[in-house]
Amino acid sequence: MLRSFASRYWPWAWLLLAMLAAAACWNHAVVSAERTHRDVEQTARRELAAHVDAFEHYLTRSIAQMDQVTMQLKHGWEQSGGTLQLDALYRDGMFTDPAFAEIAIYDANGRLLSRVGRRHAGRTHSTPGRVPASFPFHQTNNSSALRIIVPDGALQANQEFVQFTRRLDARDDGFAGVLALTLDARYLTSFYNQRLLGGNGIVAVLGDASTLRMEEHGNTVTLAPGASLFATAPELGSGVGTRLLPGAAFYDHAGRLVSWRHSSAYPVLAVAGMTALEALAPAATDWTRRRNRAFWLGLLTLLLGALATHYSRGIQRQRVRRKAAHQAYRMATEHGSDGFYLAAAVRDGTGAVIDFDIIDCNARGAYFYGLERDQLIGRRISALDQGVFGTTLLPVYLKALQDGNYEDERQMAGDGRLNICWGRRSIVRVGDCLAITLQDVSERKLHERDIEHLALHDPLTGLPNRQWLVRELPRRLAATLERYGALAVLLVDLDDFKHVNDTLGHGVGDQLLQVAAQRLAALMRTGDRVVRMGGDEFLLLVDPAGEGNDLAELALLAERVLAVLAEPVSLGVEAYRIEASIGISCYPRYCGESADHEALLRHADIALFSAKSEQKGHYRFFDASQYVLLSARAHLKHSLAKAIDTGQLSLHYQARVDVVSGQPVSMEALLRWQHPTLGMVPPVQFIPLAEASGLINRLGELVMRQACAQLAAWRDQGLPLVPVSINVSPRQFSYGSVAAQLARHLAQYELDAHLLEVEITESAMVADQVDVQAELTAIRALGVRVFVDDFGTGYSSLSQLQRLRLDGLKVDKAFTRELDRSHEGRVFFQAIVSMARALGMTVVAEGVETPAQMALLRELGCHQAQGYLLGRPVSAAAMAASLAELDNRVKLSLVS
Repeated sequence: MLRSFASRYWPWAWLLLAMLAAAACWNHAVVSAERTHRDVEQTARRELAAHVDAFEHYLTRSIAQMDQVTMQLKHGWEQSGGTLQLDALYRDGMFTDPAFAEIAIYDANGRLLSRVGRRHAGRTHSTPGRVPASFPFHQTNNSSALRIIVPDGALQANQEFVQFTRRLDARDDGFAGVLALTLDARYLTSFYNQRLLGGNGIVAVLGDASTLRMEEHGNTVTLAPGASLFATAPELGSGVGTRLLPGAAFYDHAGRLVSWRHSSAYPVLAVAGMTALEALAPAATDWTRRRNRAFWLGLLTLLLGALATHYSRGIQRQRVRRKAAHQAYRMATEHGSDGFYLAAAVRDGTGAVIDFDIIDCNARGAYFYGLERDQLIGRRISALDQGVFGTTLLPVYLKALQDGNYEDERQMAGDGRLNICWGRRSIVRVGDCLAITLQDVSERKLHERDIEHLALHDPLTGLPNRQWLVRELPRRLAATLERYGALAVLLVDLDDFKHVNDTLGHGVGDQLLQVAAQRLAALMRTGDRVVRMGGDEFLLLVDPAGEGNDLAELALLAERVLAVLAEPVSLGVEAYRIEASIGISCYPRYCGESADHEALLRHADIALFSAKSEQKGHYRFFDASQYVLLSARAHLKHSLAKAIDTGQLSLHYQARVDVVSGQPVSMEALLRWQHPTLGMVPPVQFIPLAEASGLINRLGELVMRQACAQLAAWRDQGLPLVPVSINVSPRQFSYGSVAAQLARHLAQYELDAHLLEVEITESAMVADQVDVQAELTAIRALGVRVFVDDFGTGYSSLSQLQRLRLDGLKVDKAFTRELDRSHEGRVFFQAIVSMARALGMTVVAEGVETPAQMALLRELGCHQAQGYLLGRPVSAAAMAASLAELDNRVKLSLVS
């Protein structure tokens, strides 16, 4: 009976096995789809996080620019004593960028002092205006930090403008008002990537307070003006994160994958999001393909089981069923987008698998091999392997036959013999055969490659960027060390490029950068690379760079770079020239074999700084002494700033006497620095450092204050007073506050203006800048006399002397030395005296050291003299004693 039962129902075992195989296919499809879903979501999260990271850097850099602008305006306002006029800066082109909507200054009572912008150009003092919402905060807090708010009256779900405010301090550090800079919000949110975020995405800037919200949407999002895509205020928290928000959080009820990053420097969040539908679209497509494939494979398996069942019931019926199943299989696979193959194992006499025969395939699968279906069926895997893949297919198929399944992604042969670049293989063992599915994933791989290319290349010039260099340079250094070769980097900085952007616009600047990149790339050999480091800096990676005396080749390359960049660039009707400075560092010559890529770049940067410091438009190799010099310079700069605050700087005074009577008529105030460890630091060392570092304005005001305070002290002591002359650097005029500072100190110490004199260099006098001429006019209007110092060493002309109507000339000591040495020296000095007298100017001879020189000065009609013969620079106490002695001599002469 049992045998009869088995004989009756055994054929159905084939159908049961087929159902199990179909279930396995469905299980495999579901598991694979879930894995693909996770991969797609992780990729979307990673790409979105990378986009937000770049957006946060852009946002922080943009706000930092506004921070710098407001700090400069605050500094200018406070240094000018509250007289800074925004309309003057506007006319000079400072706020011409369309992003600046409005810049305004309010006094301590909230009264509008000055305002400019796109709709307020030309409207200045006393224009009514609404004080910023942050005014009470600045009024009650002495913090000078930047505040980021919504302009008062503009509160809405998605703001059109954002406002940056900063507290203005009075001289006593009290509250003096508020500086408010209103910016078009699109300047911060114009970071939408259509390719990544799709048509329904969002980029937004959120503040720590819920009132600040700025958004940019995809081109298919439709909202009312000022409306927000967020249905409720998003609770994202601080720091960094990525989260899938439900549809209820958005106005259009579409769930979105949202990533955010808190600014590293400011209280704002950079946010980007894309709809879950668009983010997970590849996963949905993959599931559809896998579902269809599982369905057809399951159906095929069931049909095969049915055929096996019918086979046991009769040979003829089995053949009929097999033919029908084969036709059904053909319909299931022929119209799919994936390639499908059946490979049967070929065994030797011992039963070992030695090869596989392709017993079936669909048209798509044959197309991938560049063949017709009939051409591919019947071929052996070993023949295909040797012709295309290089003996890599057979081991994979053997492993799949042994393990039951195998999946991977691989790059196909790139010689054009295959019609697929990247393929995803799925191999399943079916009895003694393999079912191979080949999916074309070339487009996805191309997309991933494009994303990597964008991350490692500069979008403006197409050159590799700093991130590429940081990844590539360590590998190059290791290879250089293995081959005992050399590698060099040339850091190229375009001189005065900021001036091009400021005067000609960023559009012209971008074109010049592109031209520079093309010219540099044309100079490179195969293997060498040009990298854009950012801004106006490029780096030439020369590998290999040669050994020994091949530094001459690097010098020749640097000269070629300077020459090719200096060739005129035609942009429209104008022609421009690009000048550059170059710093060169070579590995291992200057770095040592233990140095890393950071040391190589740091040395190139030091060499570049040395080149720009000595003379722009040249190149320099790194020298260890440069590092020592820069370190000493940086230490001295830090010490100078500290010296200004701690009272290490004091004034010495050198008398100026009348040539005929020999009586003191004035004295020059000379700044001295007594360093606690270095001793007396010469002015020739710290004055240029102050000019280069921006400390010269503080230094100049210190000299004014100490000179006026000393004059007031001598006056209070009853000593006879003579004018004190102070030196003013040309750099001080760039701050536009010299006359105001003089007037303030004269008023503070109640001094007559004739007791103070100003000495300027010829370089300041010959400047054609209107502000310098206006400053000189304002100084003379106070009653302060103006002298030209070191006259004869610069490029001033008679017409400039006549136009500026200065009070006197101090003839450089080089001409005084020639008085008693040559006839020409005496004639030249006589010409200066005659010219000065004709212009009504006083002539002062500097550097008088001998009685013979003094006698000749009397003979030539020189008015005054100064030098070691007449008195060396002395401290204030010593000068007070000289003034007291002069007072006694005057009193004795009156008595007699």
